[in-house]
Amino acid sequence: MMSFAKGLSAGYLPISAAVISGDMFDVIKEHSQKAGVFGHGYTYGGHPVACAVALKVLEIYERDRVFEHASKVGAYLQQRLCELDQHPLVGEVRGVGLIAAVELVANKQTGTAFQDGRVGAYAQSRCQENGLILRTVAGSSLAICPPLIITEAEIDELIQQLMTSLDETLAYVTTHAIN
Repeated sequence: MMSFAKGLSAGYLPISAAVISGDMFDVIKEHSQKAGVFGHGYTYGGHPVACAVALKVLEIYERDRVFEHASKVGAYLQQRLCELDQHPLVGEVRGVGLIAAVELVANKQTGTAFQDGRVGAYAQSRCQENGLILRTVAGSSLAICPPLIITEAEIDELIQQLMTSLDETLAYVTTHAIN
């Protein structure tokens, strides 16, 4: 079972969908026939304008081979992110494809986390000042989720901005004796 939303219309209109496997559908269909209907949905569910936009977006994804491109550059992003493992603040880099998180730690050897979200917030602000928009999650992990159309050159720029921001954050942590 999978649910998805924003990507279905490229974020232009509210629409979502739930997809289930055939065997799940068969069971639901069988029990729905006993009840006379499979009653589900919301008042504005399946609005024709949102559906038309979603259909066009899916056509563009296919026409432009967006997912093939994302798979290729996603592998490149993950490869480049591995370079961050050597940074003194980075405890772990985790991700797949075009989604990742860089966990910042107070002690690299023990993996001890920072006491509060202050360092993550500072790193996020440094990233923004350096032209990289991302968000902090779970206090001190930096979430990276670039657009599906990002290029390898843009990934190189992203990594450079992130490295600069991590170095600036390390200077902040060291100067303020944060642990």
